[in-house]
Amino acid sequence: ESFDSFYKWIAFGSNEIRTNNRRQQRKQIKFNHLVANCLIFYNVVEISRILNELIQEGQTIEVEAVAALSPYIREHINRLGRYSLDLNRKPPAIDYSVPVVSSVSSV
Repeated sequence: ESFDSFYKWIAFGSNEIRTNNRRQQRKQIKFNHLVANCLIFYNVVEISRILNELIQEGQTIEVEAVAALSPYIREHINRLGRYSLDLNRKPPAIDYSVPVVSSVSSV
């Protein structure tokens, strides 16, 4: 249900299928799923980065707090704004060596 709600919010304006062509219908659905999944992936990366920063600063993060986080957050998404893309910009490297699980405490 959470994914469906997120998906419908992301795909507003394009969630109507306006063609009887099955191939085009599948293409539109797959594209909308791709966009939703990319945003979910971005959210997970950012949540992980922030949790790792907090752990590196010495914060103790409770398991219940992590369990309450959702990859379906959308407050930071600007669906109607103007976007400029820098195609030469490289994403930062992901540090896979940071041990998140061992720093999370259970109550």
